[in-house]
Amino acid sequence: MLMSLMKQHGVRKVVASPGATNISFVVSLQRDPFFQVYSSVDERSAAYIACGLAEETGEPVALSCTQATASRNYFPGLTEAYYRKLPVLAVTSTQHAVRIGQNIQQAIDRTVQPVDTVKLSVQVPIIQSAEDAAYSNIAINRALLELRRDGGGPVHINLTTTYTKVYDTDELQQSRAILRYTPDDDFPVIPRGSRVAVYVGAHSRWDSELTASVDAFCETYGACVLCDQTSNYWGKYRVNPSLLFSQGKAIASAENIDILIHIGHTSGGSVPRRIKETWRVNLDGEVRDTFGCLKNVFEMSEQRFFETYAGMGGERVSNFRDECMCEVDAIMEKIPDLPFSNAWMAQQTMPLFPEESIVHMGIYNSLRTWSLFEGNSIRGYCNTGGFGIDGGVSSLLGASLGTDAPCFGVFGDLAFFYDMNALGNRHVGNNLRILIVNNGCGVEFKNHINRAYPLGEEADAYVSARGHYGHQSRDLVRHFAEDLGFEYRGVENKEEYLSVIDMLTSPEPRVRPVLVEAFVRPEDDTEALRLLYGIEESAMGNAKAAIKSALGEKGVRALKGLIR
Repeated sequence: MLMSLMKQHGVRKVVASPGATNISFVVSLQRDPFFQVYSSVDERSAAYIACGLAEETGEPVALSCTQATASRNYFPGLTEAYYRKLPVLAVTSTQHAVRIGQNIQQAIDRTVQPVDTVKLSVQVPIIQSAEDAAYSNIAINRALLELRRDGGGPVHINLTTTYTKVYDTDELQQSRAILRYTPDDDFPVIPRGSRVAVYVGAHSRWDSELTASVDAFCETYGACVLCDQTSNYWGKYRVNPSLLFSQGKAIASAENIDILIHIGHTSGGSVPRRIKETWRVNLDGEVRDTFGCLKNVFEMSEQRFFETYAGMGGERVSNFRDECMCEVDAIMEKIPDLPFSNAWMAQQTMPLFPEESIVHMGIYNSLRTWSLFEGNSIRGYCNTGGFGIDGGVSSLLGASLGTDAPCFGVFGDLAFFYDMNALGNRHVGNNLRILIVNNGCGVEFKNHINRAYPLGEEADAYVSARGHYGHQSRDLVRHFAEDLGFEYRGVENKEEYLSVIDMLTSPEPRVRPVLVEAFVRPEDDTEALRLLYGIEESAMGNAKAAIKSALGEKGVRALKGLIR
């Protein structure tokens, strides 16, 4: 993998020092005509040779050494390279990390480097699983990209070795290279006829210029913009595919994407399952392989990226946005009657939030559930950065202090009680509106998609933490909220909720902050999500039943025989 990526990133010159741990790597380099290998017994001298060679040729130069103190002798030369921004790649071969600190010969710790010797240091393990391979690919790509980034500089790869005695590999397996582009580079062309989508993770408020640039890009390439409630894009190419992409046994046509442009941050949104490659656009320029198929990173502003590509032109295959919306609309029409649950309340409430209203959702069930339904152009937020249940109410409070407009929040009971002290803050204003979905437990662990689901009631004691905080007490939150000056309503069914929904969502200012507590059976929350995630499964089941009824058992068997 390392050699394949060195080739693709243009690292061909290597200064090798003798040793046992790096034999496999050095012999492989030696036998490959692509590489130019030079020998230096003294690692200190080798590092300085690399500095001179890199300066003279303008190319990156790699170093290879064995275990023990060999790598320590690289430090003087790497320090020189650091301050002169020379692209020197130090590949230090190492034993397995389990041997470090165990009084085993030559096993020294290379996990920490002096701050002014290398720009980046990565640890590459022995690959024993698909996740190991993915991790190693990202780590090596990051290291090789860093050699030339921001003017260049030295980088370290600590390469774990197995001491193989077999040297019979004739052809390198191609490993995925990840490339980085800056505004001064020539951009890759989007191939003609590509199905292109923009995936927006959690994103701050958009300005009109950024929205216009994305709309122009989508118009040029026939693309769409895939969003959840935290994406905050409300241009004309918005598509919320959360319900469509959540069907467990049916993959939508809209999930077949050639190029996915990824902007924004960590998201709780549904992910398309058939992406060929991803292009990440962010000013940080970091390699973040969210979807497992990252190809290009664009270190620039989102607006610069979309304006540039819109100006480059492209050939539209079709209007991908309309294609996606047809599938989204079709599945939304199939939503069955839901029990009184978080999902049912989201279905009723999302369309009623005023435009430009601020809506905060708790991790994770509330965020997932409320993203399944579309409403007006809200500004949606959730603490997806750390993705913990703590702090949601406080974040909502903070938002409410920055505006006079109503600020809405929906939280499960555990997330609310985790952060309920925020309601006692003396800065709470009358623009705060909170919905608590109190199902008496962490219902996330009761959902059919969670691996704790098969545990059933056994999960109640510790996994889903059922029974805390008054065990759905009808008085606990009411007394707390009313004593702090909130207007409180408790509801236990659909009719009661609908009677207070205007109080919760009205754009008109109220005299006091509002808190609605909905008491829900966890079984109903679980059933609602199961129904929503199984819409297409049910549709396929109904189709199969209709065919079976029309053909009969003999006809079905005959049809199966023809298919075989």
